[in-house]
Amino acid sequence: MKGLASVVCFVLLAVPAGGQNPEPGATLSFARPQGPTAPPAVITLQDALDRARRIDRDILSATADAEIAGEDIIQAKAARLPSLNHTSEYIGTQGNGATPNGRFVTSDGIHVYRSLATVHQEISPNTIFKTDYQRAEAAQALATAKVEIARRGLDIVVTENYYSLVAAQRRYASAQLGVQQAQRFLEIAQQQERAGEAAHSDAVKAELQLQRQRRGFQDAALDIENTRLRLAVVLSPTLDENFTVVDDLDSAKVLPPFAELRTMAEKENPDLKAANAAVSQASFEVRSARNALLPSLRIAANYGIDANAFKLHSIQAAEPDAGPLPNLGYSLTFSLSVPIFDWGNTRSKVRQAQTRERKVNIELTQAQRQLAGNLYAFYNEAVAARAAVDLARSSADLATESLRLINLRYQAGESTVLEVVDAQNTLIEARRDYDQSQVRYRLAISALQSVTGGF
Repeated sequence: MKGLASVVCFVLLAVPAGGQNPEPGATLSFARPQGPTAPPAVITLQDALDRARRIDRDILSATADAEIAGEDIIQAKAARLPSLNHTSEYIGTQGNGATPNGRFVTSDGIHVYRSLATVHQEISPNTIFKTDYQRAEAAQALATAKVEIARRGLDIVVTENYYSLVAAQRRYASAQLGVQQAQRFLEIAQQQERAGEAAHSDAVKAELQLQRQRRGFQDAALDIENTRLRLAVVLSPTLDENFTVVDDLDSAKVLPPFAELRTMAEKENPDLKAANAAVSQASFEVRSARNALLPSLRIAANYGIDANAFKLHSIQAAEPDAGPLPNLGYSLTFSLSVPIFDWGNTRSKVRQAQTRERKVNIELTQAQRQLAGNLYAFYNEAVAARAAVDLARSSADLATESLRLINLRYQAGESTVLEVVDAQNTLIEARRDYDQSQVRYRLAISALQSVTGGF
């Protein structure tokens, strides 16, 4: 709106024309969180979004989930590859007194040393078809989509609070102007009364109007306090209110064509991405459950020492007459597991996974319908809000001109005090409607961007 500064600063005192002190009742003393005494930082909407994203609980939680899902991918990938372990073991067994063997059947000597490197590989349907790995990838895609959902949800909240503060400070400026106009009109009415050109009731009505404007000014000051505090809650971990906001309501984004926005929504909507990722994850869970019905093979290769002495060559307790024999060697173990009967446990898991898959498919279709509905609703709201801005701007200009003309007519004795008061109230209301219509358009654009991405 014309006459409003591009950077709105926080002022609590209404200063009438001529630099005089404000009238009694025009000031309020509010309780505020203590903050630094440095000059206030000027923040744009993007600055506010960046600050809020760094401290928002939902975004930080969703980001942590995405990082956890990324580690699951690393683990699932590692599970498909052979693993290498080394174990060292000493077994001491009481001898039987007659032979070099121990008293326990499983021990082939009193002293047994084992130092083995083991390579283990599992060959199962999940390993061959990369089921667990692909399921982990789908889970990460879902977690990443949830980060974007949280981010866009926060953007709407921050945008609403940011422009609520801008609008509140505009209302404050309008209320301050209303007090000044009412003060000037009271002076004119009193001059007209002293000159015998107006009744005393006109001066009384003008004074009532001044008091009304002062109450509106105080309400506007309180509104600034509340909106600033709400914005500080989402921007600052210490509730720091030492900032000013940039009034860029007059430079709103142009609304793109609907066809372009629909294409963007189909590609960039995080809710749709999350629903698709959930479907993919559920399908891999079904496949993993079915794979449990198939055979699996485990291979273990051991290389090292398993002897009565920790040496490369030694005399075995079971064959002392053979002399020193080599201890270093290898062994291979192949284990084939074929599932036969488990009381229906595996098939129950398959049915359970299939039920989850049907559920997420239903959620996917619901997300698709919801996306289409939101896209149309948000776009139509933006169109209506844009039209409302143009009408409100014209109304504000007309109300300004109307008040000017009625003031001139009143001074000429051609208008009544009620017409002047009505014109003043109409101007304040028109300015308020213009500010609210601009905020409405900005919020409509923000809601539209929540389903389409930035434009």
